[in-house]
Amino acid sequence: MIVKKIAVSVAALALAAGAALAADLPSRKGPPLLPPPPPPPMWTGFYAGLNAGYGFGANNNAQSYAIGTDVFAGRVITGGSGGYGLAGEPLILPSGAGLAHTGSFSNTQNGFIGGGQVGYNYQWGSNVVIGIEADIQGAGVRGTSHGVGIGTGSAYIPYVEVGGASASSLAYGATTINAGVDWLGTVRGRIGYLFTPTLLVFGTGGLTYGGAYANVNHFAVTQIDRLETYAPGDTENPGGFSQTYVGGGNRSQTLVGWNVGGGLEWMFMPNWSLKAEAIYWNMGSMNVQTASVAAPATIPVAPVEMIGILSQSGAQAAAGATFGNVRVNYQGVIARAGVNYHFNWFAPAPVVASY
Repeated sequence: MIVKKIAVSVAALALAAGAALAADLPSRKGPPLLPPPPPPPMWTGFYAGLNAGYGFGANNNAQSYAIGTDVFAGRVITGGSGGYGLAGEPLILPSGAGLAHTGSFSNTQNGFIGGGQVGYNYQWGSNVVIGIEADIQGAGVRGTSHGVGIGTGSAYIPYVEVGGASASSLAYGATTINAGVDWLGTVRGRIGYLFTPTLLVFGTGGLTYGGAYANVNHFAVTQIDRLETYAPGDTENPGGFSQTYVGGGNRSQTLVGWNVGGGLEWMFMPNWSLKAEAIYWNMGSMNVQTASVAAPATIPVAPVEMIGILSQSGAQAAAGATFGNVRVNYQGVIARAGVNYHFNWFAPAPVVASY
């Protein structure tokens, strides 16, 4: 019995000693688990890409204004037997052709565009992206307008000795304006919100610049009627005649304006994104100086007895010209899609936990 008690006591002491030794050994449990670090901002960095779309004109009116004159050289009056002569003063008639080229025309300009862009984004926090973008496109944005008009004019000039001449004109004119933009570029700021880590909704605005041009063609036919008075009660109608005016003007200029718009951009795979955007742009207006001329013409006149001793013969020369200005507006909306490659050269490297 005593031997059994001794054996139990020895076993208990052995178990107690083992537990004490185990408590003094180093722990073999793993390190505590930490949450993974957030992903690096995928939108920060430089990018470049291509775009294509369509330009829609927006109220691109053109205004035309012109004035003009018809000039008739004075008749030559010669004495029958006395041999002396008188020269009538030139008759300057406000031409109806100028008014026939005056009016307002619709010149909406539409066409395809395509080019490239470069930019830089900075992702601020987990949802805000700010940046700057510059682009340039070749443009086939074109518009043609046609207009017709009617104008009148009248004048009177006395002759040197007696009587005088009056004239009136009635003109029918046509104007054609071809205008557009050959190339278009913008420099814009962008600010957007990430609805998801890969979907950016943004607004944009800034500077627009582009190559604008306009070609103006004027055409008019003027019918002129004359009355001549040689003495009180002695009035004759030597007959009417017509003149044809042809001319116009053209100009090309780089214009600068502003823009505002917005769009979406989707990072569909690492470093690659697709975008769609609409941008309203306005580059103001351009003035085109115009001129039209009617070629000099010789108008035959019949001999006329004046006061019983004078006769009038020969011819009367006529010519005409108009001068004016056409102002064309340039504005529209670009709707386009594009693809960008994001270099991410300066994006922060992923954080790797160390233990």
